[in-house]
Amino acid sequence: MSDQTDAAQGQEPPIQVIVVPVTGFQQNCSVIFDRETKRGAVIDPGGDIERIEKTLREHGVEVDKIVLTHGHIDHIGGAADLAERLGVPIVGPHEADRELIDRVEEQARQFGVAGVRRVDPDTWLDEGDTVEIAGRSFQVLHCPGHAPGHVVFFDAELRFLVSGDVVFAGSVGRTDLPGGNHETLIASIRDKLLPLGDDVTFLPGHGPASTLGQERKTNPYLR
Repeated sequence: MSDQTDAAQGQEPPIQVIVVPVTGFQQNCSVIFDRETKRGAVIDPGGDIERIEKTLREHGVEVDKIVLTHGHIDHIGGAADLAERLGVPIVGPHEADRELIDRVEEQARQFGVAGVRRVDPDTWLDEGDTVEIAGRSFQVLHCPGHAPGHVVFFDAELRFLVSGDVVFAGSVGRTDLPGGNHETLIASIRDKLLPLGDDVTFLPGHGPASTLGQERKTNPYLR
């Protein structure tokens, strides 16, 4: 996946999505913004914040908030520093990830990652909440399994889902980390994501985008 990937397909949508793969984990930090107003949010700034800031400058994006899908280091490693630099709040994930987030500096030491600071979300999210991103209202779905407090963000009108590490193109999130549970993860996908519709395009936390219909048909973990 290139550093800057426009999620638009066909007719140009009102928002633009730029993917900035960050750190050695190649985590898909995403910048989502309104094409006209240039206001938007950064989702899961896992690190390499200079690269993220460079992307924001190049596209003239004014960031309202940082949004987190879950509390693993590769998704939150740069959140505290970026929020401080931009002067914006941190929103999400679900409070069930508080323990993971509290241990992020310990995670950093385990993975040999320097300069990671603990994150203090300004707002926790729960099932049924909505988050404004780029002037649009995204539904919040609590999808545990990969992490206890993992949330995803869905724009029903645009048929667009930010899925974090719940489901990938051809795979699903790993469940061998603290708080993970494979049966819970599959239930989250089966009961909350797949019913959204086969036409929904999703942007995962790693790797290329896909559609829920494609994964329903071909993903070996969902068949």
